[in-house]
Amino acid sequence: MWIFADNIEDKMGSYRFLAFYLLCGVGAGWIHCIINPTSTLPTIGASGAISGILGAYMVMFPKAKVITLFPILFFPFFFALPAVFYILMWFVIQLFSGVGSLLTQKDVGGVAWWAHIGGFFFGVIFHRFFVIKKRLRIYKDQFDYYCAWGKFP
Repeated sequence: MWIFADNIEDKMGSYRFLAFYLLCGVGAGWIHCIINPTSTLPTIGASGAISGILGAYMVMFPKAKVITLFPILFFPFFFALPAVFYILMWFVIQLFSGVGSLLTQKDVGGVAWWAHIGGFFFGVIFHRFFVIKKRLRIYKDQFDYYCAWGKFP
């Protein structure tokens, strides 16, 4: 969340970002309840909402890169990896783990895999309703500037 959320908040504004984050969390919980109605594990945490942030970031910033550390023995190697590849790789891991959790009768590791998947899809689909349009953002920036300096047009 530390890496991806600040860019999305810049595009949405703080209050819209909070509403978007909470919507992704609710959507993630809803999908988890639909897929696992007999689960006895409590779903506590923000991982589904953070998954929504990842989904929105993938769509909103398709050309962004993430600096990644890959250690080989004792030597750290840093390289830039496309964020889309990084997020899709994460999503595939979640999807395989979610499908694997459906194949067993036990709760697998106490992780709500389908909440991650549901939150991701909520982020991909609903982010566009929370992004501030460019013209509105310009007026807001000008208003903030005038308010900070006590100058009004």
